[in-house]
Amino acid sequence: MADLLVRSGAPDREHCVIRVTPESAGWRYVGFAVHRLGEGESLRQELADRETCIVVLSGRVDVAAADATFEDVGERARVFDDTAPHAVYVGAGTSFTVTARGAAEVALCTAPGKPGHASRRISPDEMSVEERGSGTNRRIVRNILPETMEADSLLIAEVITPGGNWSSYPPHKHDDDNVPQESALEETYYHRLDPPQGFAFQRVYTDDRSIDETLSVSDGDVVLVPRGYHPVGAPHGYDLYYLNVMAGPRRTWIFRNDPDHDWIAKSSS
Repeated sequence: MADLLVRSGAPDREHCVIRVTPESAGWRYVGFAVHRLGEGESLRQELADRETCIVVLSGRVDVAAADATFEDVGERARVFDDTAPHAVYVGAGTSFTVTARGAAEVALCTAPGKPGHASRRISPDEMSVEERGSGTNRRIVRNILPETMEADSLLIAEVITPGGNWSSYPPHKHDDDNVPQESALEETYYHRLDPPQGFAFQRVYTDDRSIDETLSVSDGDVVLVPRGYHPVGAPHGYDLYYLNVMAGPRRTWIFRNDPDHDWIAKSSS
């Protein structure tokens, strides 16, 4: 099994600071990378059998796909700004280039796809925003690419968890391909912290405890969730952002709470 915690590092030749592939993760579906670009810097990709959603985490970029061009994509200065991101969906087999207008950070979220989908811009006003939980379980969810939007495999959302609060809680899982009771989805969590010197905790565990790890995450880290429950805690004083990318054999998110902790959800409903 691959290590569940992937640390960010210095930019490589493609300006990439963190990268997860199906091969590095030891799974089949989700790919994820973050690129930090300076003024005028570019990255180019073409994935024959994988669709891509380019999420502009901060800054502004131009995206030139083989079938369409999108100028001045993005607006927020940081992921903790009170607005959803801009994004561009690119279908499998379509080449694209991302060029920064000033400093920019972009996430490339990939999963298996079939050629034929047209590239398109996804604006913040297309993304539903919801508040989940209450008290110290409250968090804000922005649905970037939910199952109501066209795609082959990808499901993407970002979450803001205030300091002192829990998220992805009560602990839930989605690793059993047993629709409509539960769906099987791999998942990555890309974590950011405000202020950035903070830390947060994420536990990943299965019913039989064949996986049972508690991870201390720093700003820019990725946690892999191949299966099992995966709650997150943000310490007092440090707000937590994470970007979730999910994909699996069926494009639907159906989860099951840990039976030991399901009473929490029932008591707050």
